[in-house]
Amino acid sequence: MNLPNKITLTRICMIPVFILFFYLDVLDGWNFLAAAIVFVLAASTDALDGHIARSRNLVTNLGKFLDPIADKVLVSTALILLLTRGIVFEVDFFAGWGLIVAGVCVAVILARELIVSGFRMIAAGRSVVLAADKLGKLKTVFQDAAIALILAGMAFLDARGGQIVAIVGIFCFYVCTLLTLVSGVNYIVRNKAVLSEPSAKEDEEAQA
Repeated sequence: MNLPNKITLTRICMIPVFILFFYLDVLDGWNFLAAAIVFVLAASTDALDGHIARSRNLVTNLGKFLDPIADKVLVSTALILLLTRGIVFEVDFFAGWGLIVAGVCVAVILARELIVSGFRMIAAGRSVVLAADKLGKLKTVFQDAAIALILAGMAFLDARGGQIVAIVGIFCFYVCTLLTLVSGVNYIVRNKAVLSEPSAKEDEEAQA
């Protein structure tokens, strides 16, 4: 197993550690800060393993399989866990509706990931590579920043400073959801040819 794949596996192994710290309430709030640090470290390995794989020509099928799974499981886990401690979404002027909106946002984000994954599966079957666009990358930046900031804010939610950090994180979360919608629609429109029926030639090549 090469280095990029080992880094990807490390990211996967950090997910249970993240969950452990998130619910380790005996740390009296500091567990959320620890969870934020673990999440940031895990998320940062995404760019690292990709850079090493491309620069050293170490791209493998195993890496292509593990990398997107590691990313999606990490982010999905973080978003779902945050909903279980929904009080953070009710801070300040979000009270009364913050958790409902957050739940809808998480549903939108997860739905987009499932749709895009389906597109890529169909494209792979037709030997078509669908590259990520700039909107998708920007969405990822806001998504990771939102999760990290919300977690950090939860560690000091009783203080005004912690509430401000959480509010900034929630706004990043809403921006991320908007970018998720826009990038998802753009992805489908830009690659709509993938859904067209394969030509007779493509059928012959697939069966060969």
